[in-house]
Amino acid sequence: MELYYFSIGLLFVLAISDLMVGVANDAVNFLNSAVGSRVAPRWAIMIVAGLGIMAGVTFSSGMMEVARKGIFNPDHFVMPELLVICLAVALTDLILLDLYNTYGLPTSTTVSIIFELLGAAIAVSMIKIRHAGQSLAELVNYINTAKALAIISGILISIVIAFTVGAIVQYITRLIFTFHFKKRLKRYGALWGGVALTFITYFILIKGAKGASFMSEETIAWIMSHTGVILLINFAFWAVVLQLLLWFTRVHILKPIVLIGTGALAMAFAANDLVNFIGVPLAGFNAFKIAVAAGGNPALANMAALAGEVKTQTWMLLFAGAVMVATLWLSKKARTVTKTEVDLGRQSEEGDERFEASFLSRVIVRMVVSLAGSLQKFIPGPIKNALAKRFDQSGFLKDKDVRKHQPSFDLIRASVNLMVASALISFATSLKLPLSTTYVTFMVAMGSSLSDRAWGRESAVYRVSGVLTVIGGWFFTAFMASTVAFIVAIIIYYLEAPAIIVLGFATIFFLVHTRKIHKKREKDSEEEKAKALAEAHDAEKSLSQRIVNYNNAILTSLNTTFKGLFEENRKTLRSIKQQVDDTKKEARKLVAKIFKLMQQPLADGGLELSPKVIGSLRESSRHTKDLYDLCMTHVENKHKGLSDWQKQELSTVHSKIEKLIKKVNGVIDKRDNRSLEEANALHKTIKSELELLNKEQIKRIKKDDVKTRQGLLYLNIISHLLQIIDQSCDLLDGYDISFTSAKPVSRKKSKKRA
Repeated sequence: MELYYFSIGLLFVLAISDLMVGVANDAVNFLNSAVGSRVAPRWAIMIVAGLGIMAGVTFSSGMMEVARKGIFNPDHFVMPELLVICLAVALTDLILLDLYNTYGLPTSTTVSIIFELLGAAIAVSMIKIRHAGQSLAELVNYINTAKALAIISGILISIVIAFTVGAIVQYITRLIFTFHFKKRLKRYGALWGGVALTFITYFILIKGAKGASFMSEETIAWIMSHTGVILLINFAFWAVVLQLLLWFTRVHILKPIVLIGTGALAMAFAANDLVNFIGVPLAGFNAFKIAVAAGGNPALANMAALAGEVKTQTWMLLFAGAVMVATLWLSKKARTVTKTEVDLGRQSEEGDERFEASFLSRVIVRMVVSLAGSLQKFIPGPIKNALAKRFDQSGFLKDKDVRKHQPSFDLIRASVNLMVASALISFATSLKLPLSTTYVTFMVAMGSSLSDRAWGRESAVYRVSGVLTVIGGWFFTAFMASTVAFIVAIIIYYLEAPAIIVLGFATIFFLVHTRKIHKKREKDSEEEKAKALAEAHDAEKSLSQRIVNYNNAILTSLNTTFKGLFEENRKTLRSIKQQVDDTKKEARKLVAKIFKLMQQPLADGGLELSPKVIGSLRESSRHTKDLYDLCMTHVENKHKGLSDWQKQELSTVHSKIEKLIKKVNGVIDKRDNRSLEEANALHKTIKSELELLNKEQIKRIKKDDVKTRQGLLYLNIISHLLQIIDQSCDLLDGYDISFTSAKPVSRKKSKKRA
C-alpha cells in the first residue's frame, strides 16, 4: 500500500507542476490578440484573463472523462495498471511541455495528453495481452480506437480550415476598414462589432457554460435548437450598445471587443483544457478511491466504475484555477511562447526575425510569389490600384499612437482573430467535432497575418519557416508523447518503485536544466533590449561599443580556432561553434541596425554612415565562419596536421592580427587618430607578410615538400586572414569617414581568392 500512497502523492505533485507548464504554453491562445495589439496595459489584460480562468475552472467537472475513458476502456484494467498509465502520462507531459516552453514554441496540450494516454495504454495493454497469451488483435478491446482516430482527424482538419477562414475573413474585413479605420469605424463599426461580439458571446455559451452544473440538459438542448434566435438577439443587442458608445462616449469600441474575447477564450481554455493538466492525476486518485472502497485486495480491483460519471470536487477546481492564474502572472516562459506567436504575425518587417529561412520555406514563398504574379495578369489595372489603396499601410506605420505604443498589429486584426477563433470552436463543439484550441487560434492568427500582408518580401521566408517549425513541432509532439509514454509505462510496470524514484529525479534534473537554458535565452534577450535603449539614447556611442564587442568576438573565434587546429582538438573547436554562429548573427543585426539609423532623419537620432561599414561587417564574419569551418572539417576528417614551421608562421602573423584588431577597436572606441595611422601601418606590414607566406607556400607545393590537403589548408587560411585584415581596416575607414574629419589612408585592395 505504501507504493500506492507514494504514487498518488507523486501524481498530485505532477498535477500542480503540469498545471504550471501547461498554462505557460496554452496562455498564448487567449493572450495573443490582446498582447499583440496592446489593447490595454499588461496588468489589465492579465486581470481579464485571470477572471476568465477562474470562471472557466468551475465548468470543468464534466470534461474529465477524456482522461478516464476517452482513449482506453477502464473496465479492462485493474488499479495498479491504471496508476502505471497515469504516472507515465504525467511524467511525459511535464517533460514535453516544459521543453516546448523553454524554446517558446506553442503546442497542443490536448494532442499531447491524447497521445500520451494512447502510448501508455497501448504499452500496458500489450503487456497484459502477452501475459494472457492472447493475440495482438485483442488490443482493440483495450483501446478506444474509434474515438482516438476521430480526435486526431478532427484536429488535423482544423489546421487547414482555421488558416483558410482566418485569411478570408481578415481580407474582407481589411477591404472594408483598411488600415486607416478610425473614420470608417464610426460609420459601420457598431454593425461589425455586433457580429464579432455575437460570435464571442455564443462561444461563451457553447464552450463555457455547457459544462456548468447550473446548466441542465434541457437548457443546453434549448440553446442548441434555438441557435439562430440567440445569434440574432445577440447581434441586435451588441450593435445597439456599441452604437451608443460611439455616439455618447470616446470609448474605442474595438477595445472592449478584444478584452471580452480574451476573457471568453481564457474561460473556455480553463473549462476545456484543465483536463489536460489535472485530468490524469485525478483519474489515478479516483482509481485508488474506487479500489479502496471496493474492499479486498486493492491491486485486483477492476476500474469499470471509472466509466461512469465522476464529479470533481469544487475546491480542487478552484485551487487549480488559482495555480493557473498565478502562473499566468509569474511565468517568464509563458511570455516567451506568446512572443513567438506575436512576432510571427508582426505587421512591421523591421527588427530581428527569430527563425532562419529553410529550404521548404523558400520553395513555398517562391511558389506563392509566382502564383500571385500569374494571377495579377488577369486582374484589371483599376482593380489592382483600388486593392493596393485599401491595403496601404503607410498611414498605420506612421500613426502617432502606433509609434508610441508599438503594437505588433492593430485592433482590427486582433478582433478578427478572436471572432474567427470563437466562431470556429463554437461551430465544431456544436457538431461534437474534436479540435485543438491551440491549433485553431494559432492558424487563425497566421491566416490573418497573411491577408494583412504582414509577410512581405522582406520577411516572408522567415515567417513561413517559423510557422512550419511550429506545425512540425505539433507532429513531433504526437510522436514523442506516444513514444516516451509507451517506454516510461513499460519501465514503471516492470521496475515499479525504483523506476518511479529514478524517473522522478530525472524529471527534476531535466526541469532544472531547461530553466538554465531559458534563463540564458532571457539574458540574451534582455541584453538586446538594453542595446536598443542605449541606441535610442546615444546611437553613435552605442553602435561604436557594439562594433568593438563584435571585433572582440571575431578575435576570440580566431584565437580558439587556431588553438584547436594546432592541437588537432575537436573538443576545442566544437566549444566555439555557437560563438562563431552568434558572431555571424550579430553582424546581420548590426547591418540591420545601421540601415535603420541611415533611414532616420538626423534630427531623430539618425546617422550618416559609410557603406564600407556595412560591407566590412558582413564580410569579416563570413570569412571568420569559413575559416572555422575549414579548420573544423580538416580536424574532423583526421587529415595530417600542420607542420611545426607552418604553425610557427601562422602564430607569428596571428599575434600581429590580434594587435591590429585591438588598434582598430581603440580608434573606434576612443577616436584616436594616432592609433589610426598605426593601424594602417600595421595592416600594410601584415598584408606583406601574408602575401610572402603565400608565395613561399606555393614554392613548397611545387617542390612537393608538403602534403596536398595540408598545403591547401594553409593557403586557404592565408586567403581568409588577408580578407579579415582588409575588412577590419575597411571598417576603420568607413567609421572614420562617418564620424571623424580625419582622412583615411588609401590602400590597395587585395585580390580575393576562392
